[in-house]
Amino acid sequence: MSRWEQGRTVIDDLIQRREVERVPASTEHAEAELAQARQHLASAKLVLDVDPVGAYSLAYDAARKALAAVLVNQGLRATSRGGHVAVYETVKAQLDPPLGSILRPFSRMRVRRNESEYRSAEAPPVTPEEVRGDLPKAQAIIELAEKAMPHMGRY
Repeated sequence: MSRWEQGRTVIDDLIQRREVERVPASTEHAEAELAQARQHLASAKLVLDVDPVGAYSLAYDAARKALAAVLVNQGLRATSRGGHVAVYETVKAQLDPPLGSILRPFSRMRVRRNESEYRSAEAPPVTPEEVRGDLPKAQAIIELAEKAMPHMGRY
């Protein structure tokens, strides 16, 4: 498989800033992350009416783990310095264009999840309707990761 070139400059910069690091590439670990992502999404659907905040967190984590799976499959991982933003930025650099419209909701979901986690008194409560609206977006991110991984070479 050839080297994946799109986004290389952005990723090299993230590595230089220690927001992303190289790790041993692992398809097995990537598949495990995707399995967890699918399970989180299924769990979110089960609890969204009784625990919308928890369901939203599960939906967001499903999307995040799918994006992290893309990275680990390539031999990359976000550091604690880069966090969830670096996961998103790394995948986005490689897949936008043409897949930015599928990836873009992740950034908004991250902000919303952080509001509910860290500023719950200030933020409006997460509703079951909001969760229902974002579940398909998390599902689309998982499907994107599943389809893209076999085509993206090691970094």
